[in-house]
Amino acid sequence: MISFPTTLDGLYINGQWSSGREHLRVINPATEALLTTVNGGDEQAVDQAISAACEAFEDWSKTTGAERAAILRNIAKGVRNGREHLMNLQSSNNGKPQFEAAIDVDDVIATFDYYAELAEGLDAGQDSNLPLPSDDFSARLRREPCGVVGLIVPWNFPMVTTAWKLAPALAAGCCVVLKPSEVTPLPELELAAIIAECGLPDGVFNLVCGTGLAVGAPLSADPRIAKISFTGSNAVGVQVMQRAAETVKGVSLELGGKSSLLVLADADLQLAVELACGGAFFNAGQMCSATSRVLVAEALMDEFLQRLQKRAEAIRVADPFDADVEMGALVNQAQYQRVLGHIDRGLSAGARLVCGGNRPAHLPRGYFLQPTVFTDVPLDSALWREEIFGPVVCVRSFASESEAIALANDTQFGLVASVVTRDAATADRVANALQAGLVWINAPQVIFPQTAWGGYKQSSVGRELGPWGLAAFQEIKHVVRAV
Repeated sequence: MISFPTTLDGLYINGQWSSGREHLRVINPATEALLTTVNGGDEQAVDQAISAACEAFEDWSKTTGAERAAILRNIAKGVRNGREHLMNLQSSNNGKPQFEAAIDVDDVIATFDYYAELAEGLDAGQDSNLPLPSDDFSARLRREPCGVVGLIVPWNFPMVTTAWKLAPALAAGCCVVLKPSEVTPLPELELAAIIAECGLPDGVFNLVCGTGLAVGAPLSADPRIAKISFTGSNAVGVQVMQRAAETVKGVSLELGGKSSLLVLADADLQLAVELACGGAFFNAGQMCSATSRVLVAEALMDEFLQRLQKRAEAIRVADPFDADVEMGALVNQAQYQRVLGHIDRGLSAGARLVCGGNRPAHLPRGYFLQPTVFTDVPLDSALWREEIFGPVVCVRSFASESEAIALANDTQFGLVASVVTRDAATADRVANALQAGLVWINAPQVIFPQTAWGGYKQSSVGRELGPWGLAAFQEIKHVVRAV
């Protein structure tokens, strides 16, 4: 178990660590014990961080892609060298099992390595000629960094979401002010310490811990910020967008989801059960991509539900550092109570509880919850329509492929979906009909830096990862000359 100092500096501005006036209590969700207090910032700290980034941008924006790639690779190497410590911080602060923390850290490494490759490719394509229909003119294309950017990241995947934003922003030549979640600042602070040793000029990367009101709001509204990239709830995303609109800055939003897993009539039932559990209970269900609605062909419904209940009841819920743990704790008391409230309202709406719904008997402390399965859920209930962000899944049968697609698409969200079927043509047909930014076929929720992340409808504005994630931090300039 890691020991922490009583307090930690929560500001990294212009190459210097310091303490702010906001005191953030950091709790271990598995024990409910105080880990430490992080002294975070406020509007004044945000102003200082933006000023430092603006000053650094003059030189950093003129660096080559190759120079930026070298630093991104240094960051990846630093994370690789600190892998075990970062895993322990993830589990201590977030409550996720060690095997999930390992996936997170490896994702961070892969993301920085990937954007190092893309940064290297920028130099060859800069000032490329654009064919025109007239010989009297020539044109060249430039991709330039959009400026100083504000990155606001959530608590469910510390470091991962940061890497998805920070790596492409630095690759593009932007300077950054990062606001990590006040709930899980410890992994982010360690990542920042690694970044601070990787050769970035002072002011290129700045971090301000703090609450949304004290830090996120002024960061979103400041006219010197060229772009805000936010991941979190839809309610807060609306507030970020409103503040950003006051100065007409660029906005990328990665928000909620209420995604479906479709188990078609010819599906491998055991595979379907495993994918349903992974999609609903990984990270204790605290994922915007959680496939919390499972749609099952009528002929398979009874057997699928029996198998799912048996598998869910067998999931080992335990301390994140236990060797055989399968699911850890929810992140804090507020989230724990929120999920319990959803369960109570679901029961009141007439949904049938198949299993779970309570604290595991062997865990008297910590924000632990049994994997929970509902069926007979009314289509107009909050349990079916709203993002729960906890280990709760609703199962419903369908009579036809068209009904399954209609049920899956009947939501304000459109982030991801999963399809389980043995027939390749059916899989492609259904995947093409689903209104989602990413569809998995017979696969767990594996995410690669090369594929885009984001969705339809109210799930997002813009895309992260892949070349689209880099383009989100670039401006396009054409220079047209009379010959």
